Amino acid sequence: MSAAHDDHHHGPAKGLSRWLFTTNHKDIGTLYLWFSFAMFFLGGTFAMVIRAELFQPGMQLVEPNFFNQMTTMHGLVMVFGAVMPAFVGLANWMIPMMIGAPDMALPRMNNWSFWMLPFAFAMLSSTLFMDAGAPNFGWTFYAPLSTTYAPETVTFFIFAVHVMGASSIMGAINIIATVLNMRAPGMTLMKMPLFVWTWLITAYLLIAVMPVLAGVVTMMLFDVHFGTSFFNAAGGGDPVLFQHVFWFFGHPEVYIMILPAFGVVSTIIPAFSRKRLFGYGSMVYASASIAFLSMIVWAHHMFTVGMPIAGELFFMYATMLISVPTGVKVFNWAATMFKGSLSFETPMLFAIAFVVLFTIGGFTGLMLAITPADFQYHDTYFVVAHFHYVLVPGAVFSIMAAVYYWLPKWTGYMYDERLAKLHFWLSFIGVNVLFFPQHFLGLAGMPRRIPDYALQFADFNWISSIGGFLFGASQLIMLVVVIKCIKGGKKATAQVWDGAKGLEWTVESPAPYHTFTTPPNPDLIETP
Repeated sequence: MSAAHDDHHHGPAKGLSRWLFTTNHKDIGTLYLWFSFAMFFLGGTFAMVIRAELFQPGMQLVEPNFFNQMTTMHGLVMVFGAVMPAFVGLANWMIPMMIGAPDMALPRMNNWSFWMLPFAFAMLSSTLFMDAGAPNFGWTFYAPLSTTYAPETVTFFIFAVHVMGASSIMGAINIIATVLNMRAPGMTLMKMPLFVWTWLITAYLLIAVMPVLAGVVTMMLFDVHFGTSFFNAAGGGDPVLFQHVFWFFGHPEVYIMILPAFGVVSTIIPAFSRKRLFGYGSMVYASASIAFLSMIVWAHHMFTVGMPIAGELFFMYATMLISVPTGVKVFNWAATMFKGSLSFETPMLFAIAFVVLFTIGGFTGLMLAITPADFQYHDTYFVVAHFHYVLVPGAVFSIMAAVYYWLPKWTGYMYDERLAKLHFWLSFIGVNVLFFPQHFLGLAGMPRRIPDYALQFADFNWISSIGGFLFGASQLIMLVVVIKCIKGGKKATAQVWDGAKGLEWTVESPAPYHTFTTPPNPDLIETP
């Protein structure tokens, strides 16, 4: 599809107007990806401030209030600005091509759902330059910190969250409409690529829980400006109600950020193992089970609020149950690689790192699911280490894997494999040096979201900060690789990933089989 496809009535689209008014799914996917890359660097900058302040004990760089603004803005920008739009960008680019559709079902809404985001994040970021300061109540914005004691800028935050949520809902409606109505003839649901499946499930989750987020920020708005007391105990409200409503959105949200990652990894691992995915059906059902279970475990974030014992038991067992379908997925990825003809290009390196490190995050999650243990871990750096292992080597690594995997398809050129591998290894080392010591800090009792700490935590924080600076700096390599690739280089072939390891896969048209330049393992040839 040509870049000017949608402007054929007006001649080729020129410069800026092409990007402002585009209804082309590839252009919109590109916009989402560049926007999320920019937000990744912005959110990363906030994280660097946090790690610089924690580099050694004592107050050195920033005021405690500004430190709290950094933790808040880092979380909000990374979740809503970096990870989610990146996956929506991948969905826009790939889903129509994967299901044989000419474009997304609702192309104008697609354009609108993107262009809301820069305004929402400009509004959120502008609070950093206001007298009252940016939101300082954490990305989970617990009441009454975010209502009774909030800075005046909380109103900007509420409106920004509304706009992001509206964008997400429109993106989800578009994906569901496209997948259910625009598949090529013969492509049944159970023949769809897993990336399409995980996004379809994710889209339903988004539509289920984004209105809950809208509801909780609207209740906040009324508490702040209109004298209601939803979350104010003095007026008959309940601050714990905030946590219930927030986490009813917030827990499915973390699965919204990981399900598309499962789809990406389930695409990449078979490609570089030269085998079809092991257990396709079980992967689909596991994804759906994870999505369903994610809706009934929200209160495991609140074990310490004083729930009845029956409630704590229910949420403990329901949370532990999620590890079953997740374990099925990890097993299937391992089984796909087993006895495959593996090669280790950059996308595969990121995918394998994803499987290993996401599994570590899964195990610490299982520890946190155990209610009496969680009383000890709650609000410590152990929790920070847990969810960062799921979200950084999990969600973020899968996005990087996807970008390297599809860049040749998007640009027509091969990226610089040497630089990309350098990016992988520095990121892999950096992310582990950054987050692994935080498990020990948490178990030793260091609380999260604090600008200063006792002397016994100094060594691990120093190591963690070094890892953070390494990880942050190494992301500049990816920027270089992507820009170099867009500008040109070695032309990508039609079967871009098939030349690896001497296995030259070419579909000899019209013969119904694959030919190889090296004698292959006969078990691995799939005749259509």
